Amino acid sequence: MLSDKLAKALNEQIIAEYHSAYIYLSMSSFLTSLNLDGCAHWMRMQAQEELMHGMKIYDYVLERGGRVVLTEVEGPPTQWKSVQEVFEAAFAHEQLMTRRVNDLANLAQAEKDNATNNLMQWFVTEQVEEEATVDDIVQKIKLLGSDGPGLFMLDRELKSRTFTPPASGEGA
Repeated sequence: MLSDKLAKALNEQIIAEYHSAYIYLSMSSFLTSLNLDGCAHWMRMQAQEELMHGMKIYDYVLERGGRVVLTEVEGPPTQWKSVQEVFEAAFAHEQLMTRRVNDLANLAQAEKDNATNNLMQWFVTEQVEEEATVDDIVQKIKLLGSDGPGLFMLDRELKSRTFTPPASGEGA
């Protein structure tokens, strides 16, 4: 059974994951308005991944006998100055999510809840990948610039991203 402290923190993380999905969907909409369909597609795939993360924690709380209490999800930003600013904001957001995950892992350790700590270790590893992926895109945009043929090529590359939910037992 989850401690009250961990149950509350995990419920907050579920909402944070859904908020992440809102952010990425908002970014997708903005990028679509710039006719950058590949960048927009990448953000939609990221939103799906964030929803999966929220459901992973949701299911875990229920499996541990806790209760999921869903609260309001804050609206996301809707406007950015450039493609680079969008991806820089995504990178900053992933860094925030990494801090949240690390805090949850530390709380699980303090509460001596090995099962929750194990779950959080999956997220710790996931966040390393998330940050590296978005930072790679930011660095490419800085190198290529926010307009012209380089951006067109990056947009086309990002359109190839797929999202396949993991099979049961593989992190889902």
